[in-house]
Amino acid sequence: MLELRPSDPRRQWFLQQALLHAAKIGNTHWLLGQEAGQGTPKAFVALVVFWLSLLFASFGLFAPRNLISALTLVLCAIAVSGAVEMILEFERPFAGVLHISPKPMHRAVYDLNEANGSV
Repeated sequence: MLELRPSDPRRQWFLQQALLHAAKIGNTHWLLGQEAGQGTPKAFVALVVFWLSLLFASFGLFAPRNLISALTLVLCAIAVSGAVEMILEFERPFAGVLHISPKPMHRAVYDLNEANGSV
């Protein structure tokens, strides 16, 4: 794109817009690359899990020994572990149980290639 020399102002504007969008895409690419290795610190996750384990252990110590209290503790533990899992899932947007589909991006690239005649 840098070697293009548009002949009229309209095409110059389109070239400027294309360069602007290319720069934004490049910046986003680098930003995603930098953030890929930076997730939730493992020490923080271990601390939260330890704290929640102590919390549920203390609930179990003072709860009466019957089926309802045991079932309630198990369901609460499952809910909290699901919440921790969802927090960890946010680190990997293109993988995991909940993920962003890459198909729209592939379709856009295909359409752009088709418009340029380089399919």
